[in-house]
Amino acid sequence: MKRSASAMWNGDLKTGKGTLSTDSGVLSNSQYSFSTRFEDGKGTNPEELLAAAHAGCFSMALSAQLGEVGLVAQSIKTTAAVTLEKTGGGFTITAVHLDLTAKIPGADPQAFDKAAENAKSGCPVSKLFNAKITLDKKLEA
Repeated sequence: MKRSASAMWNGDLKTGKGTLSTDSGVLSNSQYSFSTRFEDGKGTNPEELLAAAHAGCFSMALSAQLGEVGLVAQSIKTTAAVTLEKTGGGFTITAVHLDLTAKIPGADPQAFDKAAENAKSGCPVSKLFNAKITLDKKLEA
């Protein structure tokens, strides 16, 4: 299975602008720029897209982990925060923090913790990062 996206960039780093598109059409010439990446400009940026991919991948991986022990989530809400820092070699994604809140009927805290930790280490997007990945989790009644 392969999934594709494309980027178009025009101009220099600080004043240039670009667009991102995906083969699925979910992103179609979506704006990104220096200001959307390093300031608060309108549009997206690579780190935001990585955060969305990680949150989605982790949530699906958790659902799979729960299914292996006979549990089905009523809801899984994951927020991913990607940290981009200036390092000696330029900029580096140094960390990703996942914040999870889930409603899982019949789940005990130990089963929930184990499933969440397995999902954190096992989701394909987690395996892409050469960064510290942390997880806060909350099981709602």
